[in-house]
Amino acid sequence: MLEKLQRAFWKALTPDLVAETAIVEPPADAMLAPAVLSALGGASNLKSQQRVALTRIRVQLQDPTRVDEVALKAAGIAAVMVLAGGTVHLLTGL
Repeated sequence: MLEKLQRAFWKALTPDLVAETAIVEPPADAMLAPAVLSALGGASNLKSQQRVALTRIRVQLQDPTRVDEVALKAAGIAAVMVLAGGTVHLLTGL
């Protein structure tokens, strides 16, 4: 805790001398189970994914016709909403 405060203090005083910490992007399948990823058409079909809430994930797909809604429900997804433009909302819990 003290180290974070010290870094923030020195960053405020000398912004060009304290290096920013790199933000590491999580892997494409980090928040999706393998069965869910497979039902969405595989990792190659994913453009992006974003956790919208604790129980919702927004996924942008290359080809939305490859989505298998039956397999998603079998994998534990409570509900699936396919929108225009390849966007799919997954309700992961209640």
